[in-house]
This record gives sequence, structure tokens and C-alpha cells, in this order.
Amino acid sequence: MAGQDLYRNRDFIPDFDAIMAETEARSRALAAKARMERDVSYGPTPRQAFDLVFPDDPAPGAPLHIFLHGGYWRAGTKEAHTLVAAPVLAAGGVAALVGYDLMPGTRLADIVGQVRAAVRHLVRLAPEIGADPTRVTVSGHSAGAHLASLLAAEAPGDAGPPDLPALRGLLLVSGIYDLSGIPGSFLKDEAKMRPDEAADWSPLEARHVFGPRRIITRGEGETAPFQDQAVALSGLLTRDGQHAELRTEPGANHLTIVFDLADPEASLGRRLSDLVASS
Repeated sequence: MAGQDLYRNRDFIPDFDAIMAETEARSRALAAKARMERDVSYGPTPRQAFDLVFPDDPAPGAPLHIFLHGGYWRAGTKEAHTLVAAPVLAAGGVAALVGYDLMPGTRLADIVGQVRAAVRHLVRLAPEIGADPTRVTVSGHSAGAHLASLLAAEAPGDAGPPDLPALRGLLLVSGIYDLSGIPGSFLKDEAKMRPDEAADWSPLEARHVFGPRRIITRGEGETAPFQDQAVALSGLLTRDGQHAELRTEPGANHLTIVFDLADPEASLGRRLSDLVASS
């Protein structure tokens, strides 16, 4: 790996494009048979919207689970990740897949603000969609895990305590929690993240609020930044007196871990179902 950019996952996953295509195919298949409401707006731009996926026979006051997609803040769509709703539906929950604007056209502070606004909106909307606003959990993958972590944290870039939603749990999958390496990585021309943004919005520099359960995981086959930063975030939370469950998903890489998350029969998918059901 010497001389390689450890953030460029394509270099370490030979079938990168095939996995991405399969992720989208599985999402289309689930969407074709599920009861959904697409593109519910929470902000003024087209990407500031979420998709809702409902269980076949929802019980009153169902749990609500929110998923945030990855793509290094400069790519990715909610539509390509509908598959993650499967373990949520298996637990009787309502799933919400959130979109947000992308870098470099939108700065990172604004993306963090959009995601927080989306989750606050969903909490307010919960009774209208048959969900319990006190039973809300969130998961995210890669950049989505970074954004999810800041739903329960005050970052250096916040101008005072932020308006954070009340959450019961967070499942952080293959996240980036120290952004200092991003401005100089292969993303320098694609995301154009500035060093000051990286410092302002790194979860390892944030103050994490007490309350939600946190599960932090990554694939066994992921590169060092994803391994090391998962351990570092778990350690930070533990030192602050909070409980953090640290996991590794055997055999998974940065992309195939999404298949594990989306499979109600896989270990990680079962953990997501359990998190939703127990919220």
C-alpha cells in the first residue's frame, strides 16, 4: 500500500463498479415491492429531500430509522441505498433515506446543517407517518457515518450548542471521524474540502452528547484510516464515560459492508434490526 491513497477505496476493491451496480440493483428491487413515499422535501433544493419506506402492516407508534448515504460528501444518492430499509422493515420500523447537497458546490458546514434539519423535520413528522418521535435511530455509511455522528455532537465549527434532535441510537458504519487527511487526498479536486473545514467538523474534535447508544463498525478488509478512526472514536466516547460498542464485520470491505447492513439475516443487519426494535 506504500504510496497509495488510503482514502481511495477504488484502489483496494477490484470489483468496485460491480458492487456499486449491485447496490443500486438491490435498491431498485426493494423499491419495486415496498410501499414508499419518494422525495419528501425538507429544504429548498431538490437534494434536500428524503424517501420513506413503510412496513406492510405497521403497528401504531412504530420506530423510525434514518439512513445517511456516503460518497465522500461529493457523490451518492438516497435512491441507491433503499436496500438498507430491509432490516428496518423486518423490525416493524419506518425507514427514511435522506439526501443532501454535495461538495464542492455546498460547503461542509451547510451539509451538516442540512442533515440536522432533515432529522429534526422527520422527528416532527413522525406522528403523521405512524411513527413514534421518541423512538428515532440513525445509521450512516462512510461520509454518512461522519454526518450521523454529528447529530449527537457539538463540533468546533458550531457557533454554540447546536439544535440537535433527540435520538435513541446511532449505528456508524465505515465512518471518517478525523477529516484532516481529506483536503490533501485524492478528493482535493472533487470535494475541495479546506483544512479549516476539516478541523471544524471532525468528530474526533467534537463534544459528544450523552444519551444515544452508539455502535461503531467497519469492514475487516478496510484500509487503515477507517480501522484506526473507528477505534479512536470508540476510545473517545469511552473516555467520556459513554458506552460505545465497537465491531468489525468479517470479510467485508468498504462497499460490501453495505450488503451486510442491508441483510436482515447478516450479523450487522440483525444488529440494525435489534437497534430499531429496542428503541
